[in-house]
Amino acid sequence: MISETKLDGIITKDPVCGMSVNIEKAKNQSEYNGTLHYFCSAGCKTKFEIDPLKYLSPKLETPIHEVKAEIHHHQISEKKSSPIISPTMATTYTCPMHPEIIQNGPGSCPKCGMALEPMIISNKVEEENPELVDMRRRFWWSLVLTVPLVILSMGHLLPNSPMQKIIPPHCQGWAEWLFATPVVIWGGFSFFERFWKSLVNRSLNMFTLIGLGVGIAYLYSLVALLAPQIFPAAFKDVHGLVALYFEPATVITTLVLLGQVLELNARSRTGAAIRALLGLAPKTALRLNDDGKEEEISLENVMVGYKLRIKPGEKIPTDGKVLEGASAVDESMMTGEPIPVEKKIGDQVIGATINGRGSLIMRAEKVGSETLLSQIVQMVSDAQRSRAPIQKLADQVAGYFVPAVILVAAMAFGTWVIWGPTPAFSYALISAVSVLIIACPCALGLATPMSIMVATGKGATAGVLFQNAEAIEVLGKVDTLVIDKTGTLTEGKPALVGIEFGEGWNEKDILRFAASLEQASEHPLAAAIVQASKDKGISVSSVQNFESITGKGVVGLVEGKKVSLGNKSLLDEQGVSAGEFEKRANERRRDGATVMFITIDRKVAGILAIADPIKASAAEAIASLRKAGLNIWMLTGDNKTTANAVAKKLGLDQVIADVLPNQKAEQVKKLQSEGHIVAMAGDGINDAPALAQANVGIAMGSGTDVAMKSASVTLVKGDLAGILRARKLSIATLKNIRQNLFFAFIYNALGVPIAAGILYPVTGMLLSPILAAAAMSISSVSVIGNALRLRQCKI
Repeated sequence: MISETKLDGIITKDPVCGMSVNIEKAKNQSEYNGTLHYFCSAGCKTKFEIDPLKYLSPKLETPIHEVKAEIHHHQISEKKSSPIISPTMATTYTCPMHPEIIQNGPGSCPKCGMALEPMIISNKVEEENPELVDMRRRFWWSLVLTVPLVILSMGHLLPNSPMQKIIPPHCQGWAEWLFATPVVIWGGFSFFERFWKSLVNRSLNMFTLIGLGVGIAYLYSLVALLAPQIFPAAFKDVHGLVALYFEPATVITTLVLLGQVLELNARSRTGAAIRALLGLAPKTALRLNDDGKEEEISLENVMVGYKLRIKPGEKIPTDGKVLEGASAVDESMMTGEPIPVEKKIGDQVIGATINGRGSLIMRAEKVGSETLLSQIVQMVSDAQRSRAPIQKLADQVAGYFVPAVILVAAMAFGTWVIWGPTPAFSYALISAVSVLIIACPCALGLATPMSIMVATGKGATAGVLFQNAEAIEVLGKVDTLVIDKTGTLTEGKPALVGIEFGEGWNEKDILRFAASLEQASEHPLAAAIVQASKDKGISVSSVQNFESITGKGVVGLVEGKKVSLGNKSLLDEQGVSAGEFEKRANERRRDGATVMFITIDRKVAGILAIADPIKASAAEAIASLRKAGLNIWMLTGDNKTTANAVAKKLGLDQVIADVLPNQKAEQVKKLQSEGHIVAMAGDGINDAPALAQANVGIAMGSGTDVAMKSASVTLVKGDLAGILRARKLSIATLKNIRQNLFFAFIYNALGVPIAAGILYPVTGMLLSPILAAAAMSISSVSVIGNALRLRQCKI
């Protein structure tokens, strides 16, 4: 149920300009946070929807959900349907995993600790994310300090222990402390902040695990370094020193910093995709006033009903209808199809598409957030935020693992206090702390990122660029592949695919006359004919009296003969019969080609068929993907005839044609709702919403920047065979990660009970901290070594 703003009779105020608005007559309305607002014009509505809180703060109406808006840095609401808001927000940020968390400015989610991302991205060129800059700086300094610390602490495993000859055992602990302290305290400061918030908010997550493990390991080691005398003899080595855990605490901190840098980098790419889409729209429009004068106005000032002039070669400012003129419009950004669409009076045009050679006057019918481009931007933004982040698994593990470890530590402490030998309290405290240290997620933290890093490098050498870790993990589970046609299955540009000629003519003559005529045209179809003549080494002749007839074709004099080249409408205008060529043309059209009739001296001499040819490798790649068990769909903005012709040649079963960008994304969403894990492969701007919505978006390296920024995988060569390589690598990586997790968990499963003292009643043996440290190292080395095996994987 939607609540309405406070009314005075049937009059309310426009929150943008303050004008009085009659709600019964107001055509422009917008719902925000459960409240319906009314506007005097579409322009005010657009400004409001770009940044609602700019016009609602500081007096933000309380919606029917009765959300408590307090000016805390951020809060948590138990009702997930009600967003948490701050009334002073200018740029709002939200959490992909917890969309109810909304705050002013960047930061981290109080529930899961993830970096928040902006809800609305402007097309302004922004400076690099300050949080990314800070995390990157902390990572590199931490790495510089971590490497020598690892060498120092692992030195005893080297033959003849060379490190002990350089640094005496009694000094080594202080050297480790010197390297570890800046990394843990300064490098990991934000993690401890998130750890504390997870406790305060009672929302255990990955940072609870990290903060607990790193904090306990560092503090325990510091106490052991300052006061080794308080530890029983069983916990000391031959030098009388207690084992230290500075090294695992430092390594974990550095690894987590690396993860944050990669995550924030991925977020910046998300923003870049949105800004690239926003940048497609022109900045201004040419308004045609009632007095006939033209006025250049900003795009944001364009209102519904305005008459706009679009000159040849200019971008169409907004969605609307043609009032005067005719032209061919390049709508490839929306449909993906390279062949321009002829537009005449009464036809609809789409904002940001490119006008051809003709001049148009249009009436604006949709502006601001109502345009198709704005809807695509919103869909891409929503879809990218809706992806389940890879961190979710880590948080689920932490939700069970942390309480379990704390419970075991508490039980060990209580058991040693009651039944332990003297000094019982010391044994109890050390055993409890040992449990917490042994459970420190060093190998667990390495298990996934090591495999991901090796797989990313392996993929790059095979022409597959993974933009994030989630794509590597999910691609191997995909059961449905949705593919765009143009530029993905086909070459993405028109080419001459066939010539048929009548009696008295040959192929060379037909192509020479057609290319001679078309050399003066700027139409993409003309370029295909001229290029074909060059490829065949055919010389063209000069043309006189050239004329382009919009929507029909071209005419002129070539070698003293009157030549025309165009569609059936051009023939009808000239009063020329297509004769036997009409049947041949229909056969070509059924194969997905565009057909042009050529007449010489007012008689049809032949036809030229132009189409977007299928990529040479497409058929084999599709067959291999189907053999791998994938269900393959084709979604295209092209017409059904062409789409079915391509599908028939490639052996596709599922084909949906004449779809707009939002319909592609809806189809992907529908497949997901049916339980399918969906990958989408495309190359165009029109594919961006579907690429972002899919579980894995795959962009062709030969496609648009917007597509590549919206996708999580890029195939450098634009070859569908790359999908098969990427999927094999994903499956191998998943298997490798599971093996790594086994090494990590088996260590914890064995180490935690022994650290708690479960063997003491039977054998009188306690887990020596030295052995624990060695076991931790062996576990990490096992994970690293296993991950490196991926480099030998055959894909």
